[in-house]
Amino acid sequence: MNKDRRKFLKMATATVAAATILPSVSEASLEHCEEDFDNAFGVLVDTTVCIGCRNCELACDRQNELTDHPKSYFMDNTVFDSRRRPSVESYTVVNSSFDSSSTDNKSFGKIQCMHCNHPACVSACIVGALTKCKHGVVSYDAWKCIGCRYCMVACPFQIPAYEYKEALKPRVMKCTFCYDLIHNDKKPACVESCPVEALTFGKRGDLIKHAHVKIEAAPNNYYDHVFGENEIGGTSWMYLANKDFINYDLPKLEEEKIPSLTESIQHGIFKSFLPPLALYGFLGLVMHSIRQDKKKEEENDEQS
Repeated sequence: MNKDRRKFLKMATATVAAATILPSVSEASLEHCEEDFDNAFGVLVDTTVCIGCRNCELACDRQNELTDHPKSYFMDNTVFDSRRRPSVESYTVVNSSFDSSSTDNKSFGKIQCMHCNHPACVSACIVGALTKCKHGVVSYDAWKCIGCRYCMVACPFQIPAYEYKEALKPRVMKCTFCYDLIHNDKKPACVESCPVEALTFGKRGDLIKHAHVKIEAAPNNYYDHVFGENEIGGTSWMYLANKDFINYDLPKLEEEKIPSLTESIQHGIFKSFLPPLALYGFLGLVMHSIRQDKKKEEENDEQS
């Protein structure tokens, strides 16, 4: 018993020692992000212009090879009878908004990953599978993902979807901001496909200025607010509308950055005990040791 206890304590000591020199995963995922968000890429969505054609859905589907739906599938307007959310097969969806106080009561708006300046999903990810880069993109590395789905819980917009049907290699699925395209000086597929220019792609700082100019030029046409300019520290995707943004499934949020909450909780737990990876490694060593000891005991019993 004493021998086993000494062995256990040695493993525990080694694991704790390793834990003290491991960097915080969430910090590592954000440390290379330059906080020059004005020069990061963004998109301004003008819902007063959107006609609900769903061309952006089709372009996104084809760019990311999500489904084999025919083009006619994206021309079906009956989808506007219900509220939809992004899923593993749809990185972006267009919903209609109904306002009984307006004579022209139907308007449209698309939703997708907002690519937040200070993403809660990145902060919540314990293995660094999600990263915020200087271009404004929140990227995902499936090779690092362990399927904990903390990102889904942390996201205030309820965007990340999970491939529950993929038993062996499920991934977290969300808008990629068409990183490969914008990295090669092209527009995201949805922006390029919009026939009425309801989507404007550019540097975030320029888009904010452009949005305020539009509001000042036509104050009767716009709700006096740019959604995403300041909410939760700002987002790469921003919105203009002629009514409260709650009608477009955009929640009311404070300006405080969400990672300030998620990281304080994580650090309070993990720094007082063990970082998750070190903990999992330690438990694995313990289980392996127990199995080996049990195997030796069984062999000794058989020999005796």
